[in-house]
Amino acid sequence: MSNETMKIPQATAKRLPLYYRFLMNLHSSGKQRVSSAELSDAVKVDSATIRRDFSYFGALGKKGYGYNVNYLLTFFRKTLDQDELTKVALIGVGNLGTAFLNYNFLKNNNTKIEMAFDVDAEKVGTTIGDVQIYHMDDIEKYMVEEKVHVVILTVPSPVAQPITDRLIKADVKGILNFTPARLHVPASVRVHHIDLAIELQSLVYFLKHYPVYEES
Repeated sequence: MSNETMKIPQATAKRLPLYYRFLMNLHSSGKQRVSSAELSDAVKVDSATIRRDFSYFGALGKKGYGYNVNYLLTFFRKTLDQDELTKVALIGVGNLGTAFLNYNFLKNNNTKIEMAFDVDAEKVGTTIGDVQIYHMDDIEKYMVEEKVHVVILTVPSPVAQPITDRLIKADVKGILNFTPARLHVPASVRVHHIDLAIELQSLVYFLKHYPVYEES
């Protein structure tokens, strides 16, 4: 993201890619303008929150008219650096890692898994989804050479921290952590933890105790 987005609340920043995806769909369908109410219905975020999110960037719309789809799309493409490809490395080619390689992300936005690493001799040297798999011993070599600063971590929990320590030495700045391990990193490295088991338990809890969904 650009420096401008770094000044806004983190909750707002997390919603920007959601808005951008919907705007791309609107643009593809030929729609020229959209109201905050229409956006709210599509992305399941209340319209007051959407207007507040957009207000951080100045006057993006007009009262009684709504928002110009082309203008918003251009604005958010620039804000989210959509014209610049971000290379990503996948660490750990197990079942989840393999699914990521087959999916990749270039179809939807500006990120692409450029390389993957594993210790399985049967996987090293092969490709999955056109992504080359290297041995874990070569993390520093290839990531530094290709200037990859973002990783998806899908390794067993016991080795998550040691591998993270190596990634930091390879100048990684962002880690999407799919392991249950809580990683210790310097302030210059950002980690987003995605624990699927916890998310599922949370979903079941809210289904039982809060049957009527309310967007926070």
